[in-house]
Amino acid sequence: MAERSKAVRNIGIMAHIDAGKTTTTERILFYTHKSHRIGEVDEGTATMDWMTQEQNRGITIVSAATTCIWNDTQINIIDTPGHVDFTAEVERSLRVLDGAVGVFCAVGGVEPQSETVWRQADHYNVPRIAYVNKMDRIGADFYAVVEEIREKLKAVPLPLSLPIGVESAYEGNIDLIKMQEVHWDLDTEGAELRFSDIREEHREIA
Repeated sequence: MAERSKAVRNIGIMAHIDAGKTTTTERILFYTHKSHRIGEVDEGTATMDWMTQEQNRGITIVSAATTCIWNDTQINIIDTPGHVDFTAEVERSLRVLDGAVGVFCAVGGVEPQSETVWRQADHYNVPRIAYVNKMDRIGADFYAVVEEIREKLKAVPLPLSLPIGVESAYEGNIDLIKMQEVHWDLDTEGAELRFSDIREEHREIA
């Protein structure tokens, strides 16, 4: 039983409303082959938003759980609400988490509900990683979000990847661990990746 528990992780996805939390979860399910299509919140087809009210309003109201397998590890994903009215629902979920992913909009940065759930995670000592979403949107600024995480959340962010381009010119990331460029195949909706050496113009910042 103890051996099995090592291969199981409860991971929460938390964010301010409209940061792309449920959309991020939908892509995790697609890339781990849990689902065969990517559900969209705006279309009311998101797997995690199963309640009629959620589908109609395009927001998460109650925490939803699902499971996927990655590298022989069972990951129980808990998609939490991002609206301030459902903060208590987030806190209930935090008590059972092994870790959490904080999703931040590259345009909006650290927003009020992001601060609230981050403090809640501090209270329960939940380890976290941050994911900066929507890098292709007008006004996106990865480095501004990193600075806000430092200033507003009093955290010490350590980037593991850097964006290549921004807004309509966003084309991929630099993996700072493997020191490679990573590009997504749009024909497979990002399910297939292409790796390459870091180009000269990106080496200094990497």
